[in-house]
Amino acid sequence: MKSSYKFKFFLNASHAIRWKEGLGEAHPHTYELICEVEFGGFLKFNEVEDQIYQVLDPLEGQFLNDLPAFKEINPTLEKLTYYLFEQINQGMVALNCELLRIEVGESPTRYFCLQK
Repeated sequence: MKSSYKFKFFLNASHAIRWKEGLGEAHPHTYELICEVEFGGFLKFNEVEDQIYQVLDPLEGQFLNDLPAFKEINPTLEKLTYYLFEQINQGMVALNCELLRIEVGESPTRYFCLQK
C-alpha cells in the first residue's frame, strides 16, 4: 500500500498572455496549488513545506512574464504548472520524497493538473 500527503499553497502573481497580435492585458491571480507528495519513511511536514516555499517565494508578487523562466515561454496556467512541477519535484528528492501530482488553479473553478 502506498501513502501520500497533500499540501496546499497560494501564490499571488500576475501575467499577460502573448498572442499573435501582441501581449494581452496584464492581470493578477491568486493561484491555488495542491501538491501530492509520496514519501519513504518519516516525513517532516515543515521540511516539505519549506522546500516548496523555496520555489514559490521568488514568484510571489511578480509579473511572471519578466522572470527568466518565462521570457521565451508563454506564462499560461499550463506552462506555469509544468514549471512548478519540475522545480518542486527537484527539491523533493533531497527529502526522500516524490511529487506525485500537482493541481494549480487560477480561479476557484479552473485547475490544471499534472501527475507522474
